[in-house]
Amino acid sequence: MNNIIKRVKYNARRHSGNVGDRPGLVVVPEGALKPHIAIFSYNKDELITSEGKDIKVILSQLKKCDNHTHWIKINGLGDAELIEQIGEHLKINPLVLEDIANIHQRPKFDEYDDYAFSTSRIVRFNDDDELINHQFSAIIKDNIIISFEEDHNECFDAVKARLKAGKGAIRTAGPGYMCYALTDTIIDTYFILLAKIGDKLDAIEDKVYTDADKSIMFNSQQIKRTLIIIRRASWPERDKINDMIRSESPLITPEVKLFLRDAYDHCIQAMDLIENYKEVTSSIIDLYLSMVSNRMNEIMKVLTIISVIFIPLTFIAGIYGMNFAHQDDKGHILHNNIPELYWPNGYPFALALMFSIAVALVVVFWKKGWFNKL
Repeated sequence: MNNIIKRVKYNARRHSGNVGDRPGLVVVPEGALKPHIAIFSYNKDELITSEGKDIKVILSQLKKCDNHTHWIKINGLGDAELIEQIGEHLKINPLVLEDIANIHQRPKFDEYDDYAFSTSRIVRFNDDDELINHQFSAIIKDNIIISFEEDHNECFDAVKARLKAGKGAIRTAGPGYMCYALTDTIIDTYFILLAKIGDKLDAIEDKVYTDADKSIMFNSQQIKRTLIIIRRASWPERDKINDMIRSESPLITPEVKLFLRDAYDHCIQAMDLIENYKEVTSSIIDLYLSMVSNRMNEIMKVLTIISVIFIPLTFIAGIYGMNFAHQDDKGHILHNNIPELYWPNGYPFALALMFSIAVALVVVFWKKGWFNKL
């Protein structure tokens, strides 16, 4: 519970390129990984796969499997030449290639004459419980979909398994359906992420009632930041899916649009969960601050009771502690200067008086119920 969630890693790398660069310039991010290419060529009857690191493997597969649909999966953006070669081969607008290399894009769906471009955000926890926010891009053209991911982590094992199984529409519905399948998988990862956040919130809430400390506020604030990042990914994702549903591109067929409506509903559900968890997080922070304030009030109440008891005792001790002269120059006793000082039992009497006052105050506070509320 000391480290419920670590700091958010929200693409700490700066935007690629320099101020004033010409539009369409492909500048790979600093520290980007070298690309790994996996190609899945499929139709109703077969699935052919191959791997490589340059465009040669792509061109070879496209030539060999001319009656297939091709999913070209590129992990790593560390090769600007590869991105430019793909753009040149498929006649892709340089502005699209720039958006692929610029990893800070918001989810969107852009239509062009004979192809479409889609981006999403892959948000997940890594093995160190840090939040990773990476960009996913896809170009859809004819019978080809080319996807670009920032790292080498595998997020689409489920889609690969469906391709290998060959069941459903994934092998027959074209690249538009593959774009839907990848988008839907990304949205499903949001639910996994939100489930983990829900468990963390439950643990924090339990700690509020059992062993509250200031780590509750820090962890809650971290989760709130995480939710804000997921929200920034899911809200434009909803708009992107809506644009795909309304698209008139032949790449997005009516059959695919039916599935996209289901993905749209999932995105709305994720957004509702995000808003609910944000409210819970704010409520936990407010509850903790209220408990701290109440605890401070209880401490001040204890100190106030102690002070009220000792104030009259201090007053009495202060009076009889005054060092006024009790004799004049001729040795005569001055009886008006605290005559009790000369009583034979003055000291026991003063102690008895202070003890009686203290007991009386304690009894009064007890009857008022102040001690029961401490």
